[in-house]
Amino acid sequence: MRHFVSAACGLWLAAVAPVAAEEVVIVELYTSQGCSACPPADEFVAMLASNPRLLPLALHVDYWDYIGWADKFAQPKFTDRQRAYASAAGSRTIYTPQLIIGGLDRIEGYAPEETAKKLKAHLAQSPAVRLTTRRVGDELVIRAEAVPPLDAPVRVQLVRYIPEETVTIERGENAGKTITYYNIVTSWEGLGSWSGQEPLELTVPYSGTEPGAVIVQSEGPAAILGAARVD
Repeated sequence: MRHFVSAACGLWLAAVAPVAAEEVVIVELYTSQGCSACPPADEFVAMLASNPRLLPLALHVDYWDYIGWADKFAQPKFTDRQRAYASAAGSRTIYTPQLIIGGLDRIEGYAPEETAKKLKAHLAQSPAVRLTTRRVGDELVIRAEAVPPLDAPVRVQLVRYIPEETVTIERGENAGKTITYYNIVTSWEGLGSWSGQEPLELTVPYSGTEPGAVIVQSEGPAAILGAARVD
């Protein structure tokens, strides 16, 4: 399956129209070190990250911690975000692993072929919001423009993440395994609301070496209308 996904990534790049290098499709992975079904999806993140048009982000949830191993990357607000997606979709159930692509498409479990189809569709679309980011010292300058203007206000968000870290798990369902995690989200913060009518220019603090991303998303949470890396 690894070969299938790697080959598919190459085909997606060849098939879609060129866009600005910063523009990416956000793929959220909800995962946990305490979930025995998660390691294949955790590894899948590395394969997705090899495509410059994709930005997978691993959000570790805390509801598996009771089994006996506290996930050091887990944050309650990541669980809250996953629950908010479920509520927006009219569901009472949340899963690990779960992928949410572009804020819209939900994929439960490890399903590479289904994921490949959804990703291809997202990559073929032009973003509704054009985003650029530029670091100036310990600040980040964000510019956004929607053409045509948006019909409703959207949320501007800043994500920071660790590119890679290896963990030896001593207890719980994955006891005895050493697993490398990729694009581990450390913070997901709201920067405010934007009407989407006039171009936006925003300067925010941004220190340290962790990479990140700026994400413009409809309320819900719902569709991600634009996203750009911060390196």
